[in-house]
Order: sequence, then structure tokens, then C-alpha cells
Amino acid sequence: MTSPIPTPPIPHSPDAKSQRPQRRRLFSYYSKREIARVNRLLRREFFGGLIIMVAALVGFIAANSPIADWFLDLRNFEFGPEALGLKLSVGHWASDGLLAIFFFMVGLELKREFVEGDLRSPRTAIVPVAAAIGGVLIPAGIYLAVNAGTSTAHGWAIPTATDIAFAVAVLGLIAPGINPALRMFLLTLAVVDDFIAIAIIAVFYTDGVNLMPLLIAIAPALAFAALVRWRGEWFAQSKWGAWIILLPLGIITWALFYNSGIHATIAGVVLAFLVPVRGKSGGEVAETLNTRFQPLSAYIAVPVFALFAAGVPLGGASRFPFDTVAIGIMLGLVIGKPLGITLTTWLLTRFTRATLGANVRWSEIIGVGALAGVGFTVAMLVSELSFTDPSDVDTARLSVMVASLLAVAVAAAVLMPGARRRRKGTDITQHARDTK
Repeated sequence: MTSPIPTPPIPHSPDAKSQRPQRRRLFSYYSKREIARVNRLLRREFFGGLIIMVAALVGFIAANSPIADWFLDLRNFEFGPEALGLKLSVGHWASDGLLAIFFFMVGLELKREFVEGDLRSPRTAIVPVAAAIGGVLIPAGIYLAVNAGTSTAHGWAIPTATDIAFAVAVLGLIAPGINPALRMFLLTLAVVDDFIAIAIIAVFYTDGVNLMPLLIAIAPALAFAALVRWRGEWFAQSKWGAWIILLPLGIITWALFYNSGIHATIAGVVLAFLVPVRGKSGGEVAETLNTRFQPLSAYIAVPVFALFAAGVPLGGASRFPFDTVAIGIMLGLVIGKPLGITLTTWLLTRFTRATLGANVRWSEIIGVGALAGVGFTVAMLVSELSFTDPSDVDTARLSVMVASLLAVAVAAAVLMPGARRRRKGTDITQHARDTK
């Protein structure tokens, strides 16, 4: 007996398989391992952010108190080997020297994200990368629109950067129960943001390049690269090896970069990109070195920079808040950042087959975008690089601080109600389980 020929399902019938490609949900493609790693990183950044906040507050108070003259004299005090071109003020040692350590840490995180993290796959990288680009272009455009045709237009990059430590610390305070995928989105967004800021500093804030020191810098950089590539796991396991061998090579490379005319913080990024993510036997090298040097960056380098960068005497920023520099920075960070990030994310959902994750609200995207307007560390550095007039620098720095506070207020107003609802829902669910 011949078996009946199966009848193909009628199109659009319940048994028919959909011919349409599945819609992709944004903020839902993160592995448990990656979430656990990012949560560890967020905890580190949280405490580092709190220390930076305290340091910035102390610096601002000191610059506007009876000890202001002593504080400013300390910031302007010069020391270092003049023969090597390194007799710098304390403030410049903080911004050009100590921040190189911070950029080294950023570079390590970038390297790991590109090799093993969410930026490795276009599927997961597209959202934070596109959002970061939108969060750079719109603030820069707002600043340029306000300062068009003036000498202060050179400060267009000031409102483009996000401070990872500050943003993470604030997020932990105002919305501890937020969707983990959104925490990862903020962190990845900030990392991409920093990468763009690094490129901007290297391309637009380098006046001229002295090739000889730059060529000489290749030697210690190659020695650094060879050591971390062939003996990376030993440096990861050794308690003092990285401090005794790698750090001096890094300092030599930094000094040569400084004398080349390229901003010295770029040396930190270059060295970080030379570190392999994993050693020859599979051990984590970049992550371990990140952990090894993180206390130096988070608890010493960045807080010292914040202390002196936030030391803005109000008398020196007398044009605040009605100067075009102040208006451009504040509008760029407080309005431009969330607008650029949210608009770019919306465009992805509007013109691609992407949708928001089931537990993600648009209000949370706006809140995370507002947090990205906390642009302290890199924004302060770019303020210093953008202007030669001290009053412009002070106005820009004060504007960054005020804009960051306003961004925190906006983020809190948007995120805290949702965080309370989420926490209340979790409590109700847990109570229901307990009463079963």
C-alpha cells in the first residue's frame, strides 16, 4: 500500500513555518560568563568612581577656600628632568603622566572587548558602537552650532566623552536593580566612547610630530610587546614582575611619546594594544594585568587628576554660565548625549529588524543615555587641550562639572522610578515563592 504523499502546509496556516526572518531583540545577547565578568568590573569601577567624586569635590573646595593660593601654587609647581624635556607642573604630570595609566586600562578593556567581548561580534557590537557614534556626533554638532565662527569652536570634542567610573558609580547608586543588559550596554558604550575620544585626541589635538623620539619609542614598545607576548602568563602570575620590568618600559615609551608631540596618554593605549588577551597556554593576560594595575589607576592616578582638574576658582570662570563655551558644553552633555544615543537606538529598531528586549523600556535607554553625559575625566583633559586662554579652560572645566551633575539629575529622574518598580516586582515575586 502506497503511503499518502504529505500535503505541504498552506501558506499562512498555523502549521506553516514563517518565511520572515526572526526579529532580533536588542540587549538580549549577553552570555552569563560575560555578565559575571562585567559585574566584577562594575564593582571595581563603582568604588573607583566614588573616590574620584570625593577627590573632585576636595579640589573644587580647595580652589575656592582660604587655601586656594597654596593649592594653585602646588598645581603649578614644576619638577622633573629638564634635560629630558620633562620639567612639568604638578597639574601637567597629572594630566599627561598619571592619565596615561588610565588610558592603559581603557586600552586593555578595549583589546579584550574586540577579541573576546561583545565588540567581537557585529551582532552585539552594532548597538553600542552605533549609539556611541550618535552620542559623539550630536553633542559635537550642538557645541559647534553654539560656537560657530568663534575661536572657541576648537572645543567641540569636550562634550563627546563619557566617564566610565563616574557613570557606573552613579548607576549603582540610583538604579542598582536595573536590567543587567543595560549595565553592560552602558559599560560597552563608554568603552567605545573612550576609543573615539582617544582617536579624536590623537588626530585633532596633535599640533606637530617630532619623528625622532617617536621612532626611538619603537624600541621600548617592541621590548614591551615581546615580553608580554612570550612571557605574558609569567607576568600575570608574578606579583612584582610587571611592576619591575613592564612599568619602566612603559615609562620610557611614555616619555618618548611626550617629546614627540603626540599626547602622551596615547602611549598607554598603544602599550595596552600590544598585550595579548590570552597567553600561549590559554591563561588570561590582559584581564590579569588589568586587575594588577587597576588600583594604581582607580585609586591614585585618576583621583589625583580629578583633584587638580576640578580645582577651578570661580573667579577665573566669571563668564560661566552665559559664555558660548559653557552653553555648548552643557547642552552637548545634558541634551546631546541622551538624544544621540536614544535616537540612534530608535533608528536601529525603526529601519532594521531589531527590537528592544522584552524587559527593556525606552525610558531606561533615555536614562542610560543621560548617564553617558557624565563626562568628567576625558572631558576635563580635552578642555585643557582645546584652549590656551586660562579663563576658557576654567569655564570649560566648570561647565563639565555642572553638566555632569545635571546629567546625573536627569538620569535619576528617569531611572529611579523604574528601578523602584522593578525592585517592588522582584519583592512581590519572592514573597509569592516564600508563601508557597
